[in-house]
Amino acid sequence: QVQLVESGGGSVQAGGSLRLSCAASGRGFLPNTMAWYRQAPAKQRELVATVTRGGSTVYADSVKGRFTITRDSATVYLQMNSLKSEDTAVYYCYVTRGRDEYWGQGTQVTVSS
Repeated sequence: QVQLVESGGGSVQAGGSLRLSCAASGRGFLPNTMAWYRQAPAKQRELVATVTRGGSTVYADSVKGRFTITRDSATVYLQMNSLKSEDTAVYYCYVTRGRDEYWGQGTQVTVSS
């Protein structure tokens, strides 16, 4: 049984920072790709950033230069700096291993201007 436990969401003023964490638990579970998605009210879920087991990263244009995704074995982090009101959303952790994929429960990030 694989579980994803997210933490680090909250409320912050524009220009501030937050760090999200997502720990994947499961006996011997080592994910391939780990990623963060987000979904704002009345909008579709969108990719924020991904990191492979080899450390390769991809970022959405809207967060490049402000967000940094890193991982440590089965934990993925998202350091979010210079936050903007448009970053307000529920952030979801997503991991894959082979053909299997798993989603976290989501953590709210609210940025006030």
